[in-house]
Amino acid sequence: MVIANLISYILVLLGALNWGIYGIFNFNLVSAIFMGPRTVGSIIVYSLIALAAIWLIISPIITHGALKLMGNRVVRERN
Repeated sequence: MVIANLISYILVLLGALNWGIYGIFNFNLVSAIFMGPRTVGSIIVYSLIALAAIWLIISPIITHGALKLMGNRVVRERN
């Protein structure tokens, strides 16, 4: 679950950056990379970003309010 959360955060951040670039400079980076806004590559990227956002909404509900970004670590005291 930690890996899914990290990947989701990265995808949502990339989507947010794309929206910011589009809003400020009127340049859609995803469309430029995949040669158009409705190409198969663009649709896949947009769909993955949307699924990542949905996961980040649902994940805390599944884990009772905890959104883990790091695994469980046990700290041992040395005597």
